[in-house]
Amino acid sequence: MKIFNRLCQFTLLSVALNASASDLVIVTNGDVDSESLNKREVRDIFMGNNTQLGLKPLAFAPDTETRIVFNTKIVGLTESRIQSYWAQMRFSGRKKPPQEFASVKDILTYVKSHDDAIAYLPADTEIPEGLNVVYRTD
Repeated sequence: MKIFNRLCQFTLLSVALNASASDLVIVTNGDVDSESLNKREVRDIFMGNNTQLGLKPLAFAPDTETRIVFNTKIVGLTESRIQSYWAQMRFSGRKKPPQEFASVKDILTYVKSHDDAIAYLPADTEIPEGLNVVYRTD
């Protein structure tokens, strides 16, 4: 099992370091200033630890390339560890995981129509007018 976990981590890191797939932008439809969040704040929002801004995080479905990159570069955990975390939070009634979407189009549609939404997207996504980029990965 330990070897399998190491292999998964290596695979995730390889995907995250792939130049064509590694850059992300975090967008909102709220009043958050342009590029005003740092990596820690983004991580906290998506892990349910920062509710001060009143933003509702949106995520891609598990096993999508963009989600793997986000988990690796921002959260720093594997999908299985994140799923375990959310199972504990749901069971205890403390937090709910981000709402999941299957495509960039679905996420953009939701973000455009909800002022409190925040989502991560591939950096090459054309961001519609009215949405704010609040963080960019390196």
